[in-house]
Amino acid sequence: MKVILNWGIAAILGSLACAAPMVVGAMFAYRPSERRLALMRPLTLAAIFTALANTSLAFANTFVYWSRRPELTVNLLSAQLAETTIMPFVSFGCLAVAWFFVAVGMRKQV
Repeated sequence: MKVILNWGIAAILGSLACAAPMVVGAMFAYRPSERRLALMRPLTLAAIFTALANTSLAFANTFVYWSRRPELTVNLLSAQLAETTIMPFVSFGCLAVAWFFVAVGMRKQV
């Protein structure tokens, strides 16, 4: 939880963009329609590209931080790399839940 509190504006907006497919997926599970299903595809692509962009930004910020710190240790480096992987984990977790909702909605549709 502490890491999420340290996120910047790009990571916060990116996580909201990755939560959007989850909301639409829940709406589809509740009331399936072809329109909502068609909306899931572009929202999923947007979430994937947002996760990749935020991960690239996190790596860039990590490299800048490393370049300004002469007293780097292995512990600090590993902690920073671990923080870099949190955004894609959250993003793809939201996508997994979203598509689970779609699967539930598809079962209702049949």
